[in-house]
Amino acid sequence: MKILVCISRTPDTTAKIAFTDNNTKFATDGVQWIINPYDEWYALVRAIELKEKDSSVTLHLINVGNADTEPIIRKALALGGDEAIRVNSDQQDPFFVASQIAHIAKDGGYDLIMTGKETIDHNGSSIGAMVAELTDSNYISLATKLEIENGKATVAREIEGGEEVAETALPLTLSCQKGMAEARIPNMRGIMAARTKPLKVVDPVQAELYTETISFLLPPPKAGVKLIPADTPELLVKLLREEAKVI
Repeated sequence: MKILVCISRTPDTTAKIAFTDNNTKFATDGVQWIINPYDEWYALVRAIELKEKDSSVTLHLINVGNADTEPIIRKALALGGDEAIRVNSDQQDPFFVASQIAHIAKDGGYDLIMTGKETIDHNGSSIGAMVAELTDSNYISLATKLEIENGKATVAREIEGGEEVAETALPLTLSCQKGMAEARIPNMRGIMAARTKPLKVVDPVQAELYTETISFLLPPPKAGVKLIPADTPELLVKLLREEAKVI
């Protein structure tokens, strides 16, 4: 079985958020970059577990990004990927990114394509579904469990008030969330091995661009806390009605 895991680069959750060029670009100065946690902790680690369970599994990684993304690709290889592919483009349009992944996936004959449910910077949640459509594969989103047996995938996902379990044939595209696996830390052996694992750089294929960034806007500053004396409940009710507008 061949697995392709999509990984993307995102700012660390502790990064200070600022924008440049009239609020149209993210300010990258001093930012620490990481593998998108949903891609790493859930999609990648579960794929590694499948490979550990079955030594015949081949695990490839794909990233759409420029050369600056290679450190996070090497970290993903250190965790357990066999080889990686980087599509040399910093374009962020979701359809463009999905088109690059789909092009590689179709040529590579992958049985399973895995991605995180979303990135923690744009929170778009659209790449997995687009890749599935472009590769004509089955698609299940927001998966929390995955088992592969006899060429079929059994997938669990959370639904309102319970859990849904589905069985589907491969090929399958899957977006993963919390519950799929537990985060891992690369060991020294993996880090050393990652230095020599293949990392192939390819040019992007032509694809339509359907979105553009008009501007970014920071959330308004948090308002101060108002303390209400315990013996004035009528004031609390008044503030909830007139300011918080929750009553």
